[in-house]
Amino acid sequence: MNFNRQPVVAYIGLGTNMGDKKQHITQAIKLLSQLPEIQVLRIAPLYRTAALGYTKQDWFINTVVAVVVQLEPLPLLDYLQQIENKLQRVRTVRWGPRTIDLDLLLYQDVILNTARLTLPHPQMTKRAFVMLPLADLSPNLIMSTGQTARQLAAELSWTQKIIKLTG
Repeated sequence: MNFNRQPVVAYIGLGTNMGDKKQHITQAIKLLSQLPEIQVLRIAPLYRTAALGYTKQDWFINTVVAVVVQLEPLPLLDYLQQIENKLQRVRTVRWGPRTIDLDLLLYQDVILNTARLTLPHPQMTKRAFVMLPLADLSPNLIMSTGQTARQLAAELSWTQKIIKLTG
């Protein structure tokens, strides 16, 4: 797939459940904004969420950021993984504890399915910790299910433990 490097809007999910969680989120967003090809537009509120999958771990802090990027999806993914490495992300247990996790959720309206990256993110519409902050940023965004981000967020908020943080 050939992209022309024109600026596009992308959404990135961030999560952490180790150490100083708020600081990890802040650092990741700061590192995102340091690359000239990325402009952070908006940051959703933070949410405290229960772990999914591997549940024998601490609660997570999650958010979503909207960015304008002038990178193609795979170079953007590479940069997100560089940020994870800088913040000492260690991958030992699938869905296990982590200092930071950055997921490329949406890249404009691109649909992509490669060995390294699937867009839109294949699990995002099933996760309250993605859909609630995404709905805060873009409530009327139409998802792959045909529902808006707001509709999916409302449905998922009843089925998964999630609390909006204040302050």
